[in-house]
Amino acid sequence: MDNPFSLQNKNILVTGASSGIGRQVAISTAGMGATVHITARDNGRLEQTLQQLEPGNHQKHIADLTIDAETDLLADALPPLDGLVLSAGIVKTLPFKFVNHAELNNIMQTNFYAPVLLISKLLKKKKLNKKCSIVFISSIGGNFIGAKGNSMYSASKGAINSMQKVIALELAPQKIRVNNVSPGMVRTEMIENTTAFSAEQMAEDESKYPLGYGEVTDVANAIIYLLSDASKWVTGISLLLDGGFTIQ
Repeated sequence: MDNPFSLQNKNILVTGASSGIGRQVAISTAGMGATVHITARDNGRLEQTLQQLEPGNHQKHIADLTIDAETDLLADALPPLDGLVLSAGIVKTLPFKFVNHAELNNIMQTNFYAPVLLISKLLKKKKLNKKCSIVFISSIGGNFIGAKGNSMYSASKGAINSMQKVIALELAPQKIRVNNVSPGMVRTEMIENTTAFSAEQMAEDESKYPLGYGEVTDVANAIIYLLSDASKWVTGISLLLDGGFTIQ
């Protein structure tokens, strides 16, 4: 019996692959048989990701996705893709009364403009194969919850959630699917090494999750489903990954 979750013979691009969820997605998709193209700004950390991938014809591409010239070079260097995971992003906590144009523009440029314009560029250059699967990394902050200090971040993720539905409709004739995963709190290096909260504060926050915090592998496994042929009838959705946080 064929494995519908296999990524064998698929070329997949993962952005933001130098750490956290993006790195694990690259590792997990390579483990499922994909040829993985990874991109980020930090060459050293991206090389560390490359070294952790299962043997294959994987490639790294150094690029700042907020710079048009660099995304042009990236798009030109890529083969036609069967999957695209848009993991690059930033978080900026700021009380709403201190929100300003520069900070808002910075987070929207990275979290919203860059990924959607990359998709547009790849389409124009005919780098997305028929039946390609596009997966955004969104957040429960996009349209499920609100958190004080995260208005800009939530806005950037909410914009992704809205635009993806229209992209999904427009690309459906080519059988290109467009979905997102919306995780709650996930254990990453950034979370584990944070000094913003004490261990007691982190434990108290985790207690609000019926299944506790998630792991990067939990997110990567959900993305494998969306990249694979097992989800060939799924498009335009937000796949909620939150350990039960939002059902309370």
